[in-house]
Amino acid sequence: MDNRVLVIAEAGVNHNGNIDIAKKMIEVAKECGADIVKFQTGKAELVTSKFAEMANYQKRNVGCDKSQIELLETLELRYEDFDILKEYCNKVGIGFLSTPFEVNSIHYLESLGCEFWKVPSGEITNYPYLKEIAKTGKKVILSTGMCTMDEVHCAYNLLKKNGAGDITLLHCTTQYPTEYNDVNLKAMLTLRDEFQVQVGYSDHTRGISIPIAAVAMGARVIEKHFTLDRNMEGPDHKASIEPDEFMQMVKEIRNVEIAMGNGEKAPAEGELENINIARKSIVAARVICEGEQFTEENLTTKRPGNGISPMRWEEVIGKVAKRKFAYDELIEI
Repeated sequence: MDNRVLVIAEAGVNHNGNIDIAKKMIEVAKECGADIVKFQTGKAELVTSKFAEMANYQKRNVGCDKSQIELLETLELRYEDFDILKEYCNKVGIGFLSTPFEVNSIHYLESLGCEFWKVPSGEITNYPYLKEIAKTGKKVILSTGMCTMDEVHCAYNLLKKNGAGDITLLHCTTQYPTEYNDVNLKAMLTLRDEFQVQVGYSDHTRGISIPIAAVAMGARVIEKHFTLDRNMEGPDHKASIEPDEFMQMVKEIRNVEIAMGNGEKAPAEGELENINIARKSIVAARVICEGEQFTEENLTTKRPGNGISPMRWEEVIGKVAKRKFAYDELIEI
């Protein structure tokens, strides 16, 4: 991760278990300007029990009621598929990342040589999982959806105690889609101040305005679900943005990133030519004769600003004119 805001295109399971769709998503993510395209890796029988129900949003979006394991099995890619996808990312020229959802997948993805980990919100209370992540010694991006501050502290401390590298915390609301009144974007700054680490935002809102706002507030990582077509069948498409929206989001993020500047308050290069145009100088309010004293009545301030600054008003008042000044002429002392 360099000094740019890292933009992660979350493909997730929006490939619907089809590697060709996954490849197309890699191409689209690159075209949209994302830095990384991220998938999800996990064996359904290791992620969820046969008794786990689907979330309500999954039931709504899938249009039926089945067990979680039945749903996940339809969305699952084989381990060897991720070898292919990582290689394809290299070919296309975009970073590859996948979130492991169980320990076996951690070991598998470790063999692929991923540079860092993205830990999802649902695993932040999974002790053995976090310990395995930490033991690799790699950097971690940790989503904090559904979390109390105590839970974030516990996960953070566990990761650091067991050898994890630098940790970036993502504020997140685990709601699909997230309503604006549930975003609580200021919590991202609370995380930054509490842990003194880089922070970011994993977004599930409709549209692109909130991730852009997060960058303006200091987010260093933005993660956003995307889909080739929001009308495709599957649990996450409805809460994802389409390629044209993703491209616009990246464009606006880069604009905001440039506009943030270095924080030093000084005239911008483009402002310098306008200083004399916009500012004022002390000028004669009427004809002033040589030897006449400058007063509040015979002086005023007008553009341009290439004469004596009005901030020197008190210094000028009371002095004697060394020559005659015409109406509107810049005063000299």
